[in-house]
Parts: sequence; structure tokens; C-alpha cells
Amino acid sequence: MSMASQSRVRVMVVEDSLVVRQLLVHIIASDPRLVVAAAVSSAEEALQEIGRVQPDVVSMDIRLPGMDGLEATRRIMSEHPTPIVVIADSIEDSSLKISMNALRAGALMVVEKPVGLSSANYAGIASTICTQLYIMSQVPVVRQRAFAPWREKSAKAPKRDPEWSAARPSILGIAASTGGPPALAKVLGALPEDFPLPILLVQHMGAPFMEGFASWLNGLMPLDVRIAQDQEIPAPGRVYVAPGDRHLLLSPAGTLKVSSEAPLGNQRPSATMLFQSIARSAGRRGLGVILTGMGEDGAQGLVELRQVGGYGLAEDESSAVVYGMPAAAARMGGINVSLPLDLIAPQILRLVRGEGE
Repeated sequence: MSMASQSRVRVMVVEDSLVVRQLLVHIIASDPRLVVAAAVSSAEEALQEIGRVQPDVVSMDIRLPGMDGLEATRRIMSEHPTPIVVIADSIEDSSLKISMNALRAGALMVVEKPVGLSSANYAGIASTICTQLYIMSQVPVVRQRAFAPWREKSAKAPKRDPEWSAARPSILGIAASTGGPPALAKVLGALPEDFPLPILLVQHMGAPFMEGFASWLNGLMPLDVRIAQDQEIPAPGRVYVAPGDRHLLLSPAGTLKVSSEAPLGNQRPSATMLFQSIARSAGRRGLGVILTGMGEDGAQGLVELRQVGGYGLAEDESSAVVYGMPAAAARMGGINVSLPLDLIAPQILRLVRGEGE
């Protein structure tokens, strides 16, 4: 093997359709950052080969003969922890549900399955697949990540923030990217059905998957989860998810604004724009939460929220799949307290009760 190919990211393709498998191999082989280490047609074959091949990242089909992609993800994360990118048909409801559960089981991202070379959006889908495979190959994953114990120093109850005076929040904004779906399921799932605030949510994910993501999240928890509609009046105990490729903002009138304004920092929806709008509209009664994710989206927005007296809460490094967005927010001064994932919902409830710890 040449030095050039050694430095490339090694991809294992798991796809039962010969046509799609060949297409994925073609797409990956065309990217100078990537090399196809193996291409297999079943989960069983993937599990048999992964120890020998030792790929840097796995491209995982969800609908497979025999063992499906969800169970394959569970097994890989348990036996040979490897970054997994799910390649899914965005219009198949059953595939979407399995894809979301695969994210919960440890897959890092879901991207749209490519169609023929002649398709109008082929180039965009191919580029997204390669970029996500490359980026996710860099994410450190651990065996049975969901069950890793938090560091003792992070598991203590948060200290009172002397710079913040208790103001009961009136609105909750929450943002996540890589690793977000399972983190959101854990945090939102721990909030009661009578939670008194509206929740505005930005999750970075491909536009075709947002409806399925909201539906999946809705099925996991007592709160009502839906895609946000422009000019909607946000209701307590309801989660409003930013639509695919659209910003979600809180207007000065207190209504939702769904915007096609240009991306900010290459992100649409932008967590920073969400938090900025909460800062302008809710001021010190705004509560912002930032969870696992790559990059810095949301950090500047939380800085502005704190500047007007609002409260910023971040996921601690000990539990974050990717400690990028929370780290940036903490570094820039947008955070009152950082907590491991299982302590975030209790802290939200304390703030809502006006305890202000």
C-alpha cells in the first residue's frame, strides 16, 4: 500500500444492493481523502470482517437482509467500536425510525442514500457522504459509550453562580449536532409532560430527515414534539424543531419565525441565531442549553444571552460524544455551568422552579 493511501481514511461499506454498493464505492474512491477498505452486502459479513479490516469509519445501510443496520450498529459499538455513518433512504418511514434508533445506539450521523449518477442532486449527496465519512472518522468512539461512567469531578451538583440572579425562565432553547439525537432523547425525555416552558430546538441534520427525527423524538417522550411552523405561538410543554435547512427564531412578539436567511457559519439552522433571538426577545428569562456537537455554532449566541442576564447550560466533556460546541461556548464565556448529560434535565427543572443554583 502506498503512503498516500495509508494516510487516507479507510471506509467499510455495508450495503445489500449491488447497484448502490457499487455507487458508494465509486463515490468514495473518487474522494482523495478516502479509500474503500472493504465493501460487504450484509451485517453478518461486516461483523465477520471488521476486526480484520479495521476501518476508520463504516458506511452503514439500514435495510439489510438478516440482521438489520440497527442491530449491526449495536454489535459494532459493543465489539469493535468504530465511527458509523448511516446511509438511509430519506422517504421510507420504517427506515427513518431504524436510522434514528441507530443514532441512539451509537451511530454518529445519518445521510441520504445516493441515487443514480444522472440525478440532479447526485453531486450534492455524494459530496455530503464523503465529507461526513471523513469528519466522523475523526470522532473518538468508545465501547458501549452510552454506559461509560461520568468522571467523578463532573458529577457533583452545580455550584451557585454568583454572577447570575435567579429569574424564572420563560423559554428554553436547546442545540446539538454530532451525537445530538440520543443526548436530546435523554434530556427531553427526563422533562415532565407538564413542563411549563416552550422548547425551541436546533439539531444539525440533513433536511430530508428532520420530519422523521421530530416524529422519532415525539414517540420517545411525554412532551409533544413537532416541526416548527412560521408565526406559530409557542405553547408550554411543546418542543418545536427547526425545519430542515431553515433557521428557527423567536420573534420580538414572542411568536416563532422560520427563516430562509443565509446560513451563519455554514449552518442553517443556526444555534447562534436561535440563542440571539431568545436574548433579544426574552432577555434574562431566556435559558439556553448546548449539547454535543462539532464546531462552534451556538457559542456566540449563548454569550449574547448571558450578556442580557439569561442562563447558559452546557454538556460537560465527560459525556459529550464531541466536545466542540459546548467547549466553544464555555471558552467564550456563554456558560453558567457545564454538567454531564444526566444532570442537565434536573438543572433545567431547578431553574424553572426559580431555585437558580
